[in-house]
Amino acid sequence: MTHTFVDLNEQAKAWKQELEAAPYRSYLYSYPHKTAYQTFDQPKSLAELWKNEPAETFFLYMHIPFCGARCGFCNLFTLPDKRQDVHERYIDALERQAKQWAPLASRPFARFAIGGGTPTLLQPHLLTRLFDIAEQTMGLDPSVASISVETSPETVDPERLQILKQRGTDRISMGIQSFIESEAAAIYRPQKPDEVRRALELLKRFDFPLLNLDLIYGLPGQTLETWLYSLEQALSYEPGEIFLYPLYTREHTILKPGDVQGGGEDDLRMTFYLAACQVLEERGYEQFSMRRFARKNSTGFHASKRPLHYGCQEEGMMGLGCGARSYTQHVHYASRYGVSRKATESIIADYVAAEKYDAADYGYELSTDERKRRFVLKGILHREGLSIAEYTERFGTEMLQDLPQLALLTQSGLATNDNGILRMGREGLGYSDAIGDWLISDNVRHQMQTFILP
Repeated sequence: MTHTFVDLNEQAKAWKQELEAAPYRSYLYSYPHKTAYQTFDQPKSLAELWKNEPAETFFLYMHIPFCGARCGFCNLFTLPDKRQDVHERYIDALERQAKQWAPLASRPFARFAIGGGTPTLLQPHLLTRLFDIAEQTMGLDPSVASISVETSPETVDPERLQILKQRGTDRISMGIQSFIESEAAAIYRPQKPDEVRRALELLKRFDFPLLNLDLIYGLPGQTLETWLYSLEQALSYEPGEIFLYPLYTREHTILKPGDVQGGGEDDLRMTFYLAACQVLEERGYEQFSMRRFARKNSTGFHASKRPLHYGCQEEGMMGLGCGARSYTQHVHYASRYGVSRKATESIIADYVAAEKYDAADYGYELSTDERKRRFVLKGILHREGLSIAEYTERFGTEMLQDLPQLALLTQSGLATNDNGILRMGREGLGYSDAIGDWLISDNVRHQMQTFILP
């Protein structure tokens, strides 16, 4: 027994050293990753996929794949296109899709989010149409659903914010990335600090229940001093929530891996992360994941609302629009994924031209093993932690027998077992992108590695 313990202790020590050597590997905001999706052998009927979905509530998401410009780090499904006629045709298609999907919505929506892209790039009447589609077609009840909308500094104006306010929006999320003009320019983000401050002042006057701001660390030319300056500037507007993202570059983004520092002693991202954690803790923010920090005692929704519960471990996410992903318990599906202008335009054109949206032909069918890994990842990568008993109740097996490598989390000191809840602390959360990558199955990794971006 002692020998086994020593072996595990040495294994944990070596594993932690591997994490420390390469903490930034892959950002898994969902599992399986979108690059693991493939064309199904046969299209799957959406009516069949959603018929027995066990979630008590659903999440409604609308994707608006348009923005003013593509940032240098962006690999999202979005097209720099400001033409109103293009936007009009796209919303027409989204409404057709919603009418066909509405009968599938057998549960009330606990959450509604509009993302992109930049939804507020749309003209006000199109922004209004999105809420009309959600409520009148999909059956969203804004009195019991928390509502979140993404925006950008240059698209923030009184008319659009008034629409969001009137339609019950609880959370506004705005990407700033940096308050230093040269740092923004280095990531091909045409943004002036004065424009950011104008937008923030206007957002504060509208007093949404929750303001979220995004910042990025590890930018070209960024120092610890300039990073903390941007953080302090953001905090001066008292956001209820703040997301801090390490910079990633990929072969298909404008910024290439060779354009920025990465790995080795010159990589300061972990230093920036730990410094920000300390500042945020001192300023009264709680950490909920590697990226998300929220001000203590912030409800995040209108006082008149009584939002329905939606657990992060649940599925039941219905994604309307080209580029949106939908999650049922056993199948994740979406339109095809592209980043280049040519590929994105082609995929959007196919979506707009379609008349039927009643089947899924592209996605990933989750085996029991993949469902287990997804459950574990969505637990341990959040501060709330992973309930070991809930794992057994859901799958009928023991977690450490299915995934014995999870013992390394506690043995290395990156996580604790608090009365059956596996929970990571600040250091462990800081290695989330390496731990997430470590838990990818061989099959999903193979699909990701062989994915060819159109």
